[in-house]
Amino acid sequence: MGIGIPELLIILAIIIVIFGASRLPEIGRGIGKGIKNFKEATKDGADKTPEA
Repeated sequence: MGIGIPELLIILAIIIVIFGASRLPEIGRGIGKGIKNFKEATKDGADKTPEA
């Protein structure tokens, strides 16, 4: 029960209708920055574990 190519195309079409094609790069950039910040925060948290 995975997501295939037809389902991804339908989701992409809905996103384009809702946000417009001109805003897609901006949305992608924002999601990318959010993921990068999350990875950095979790990496920093793992480095700062308390020593017993």
